[in-house]
Amino acid sequence: MSELPHPLPECPIARFLVVLDGPWATLIVRELLDGPKRFTALRTALPGISPKTLSARLQRFELTGLVTRTAYAEVPPRVEYQLTPAGQRLESVLASMAHWAENDLPQANSSTPTTV
Repeated sequence: MSELPHPLPECPIARFLVVLDGPWATLIVRELLDGPKRFTALRTALPGISPKTLSARLQRFELTGLVTRTAYAEVPPRVEYQLTPAGQRLESVLASMAHWAENDLPQANSSTPTTV
């Protein structure tokens, strides 16, 4: 994958949603906020993600400048993924999302929202 499948939209929110599409995208970013990780470590941290989905999201993140991929000339080969400064700035976005969910969405086993 050398380019995005289509041009990014002009609307900033739509552009954000194209890049961070689906539930796995934000969870991958969450995991990379702790520092560089190998592909296998990401798969372990995200039970249920398929290798194909993880690979596609990481490639998209590389193309949009959110992640760098570093391949080390070792046997066996080692590849690490790390957030770029732009990717690291998503930390505040994820923190805002978590804050909103904690305050405005019901708990998993609750039918009533929590109060602020």
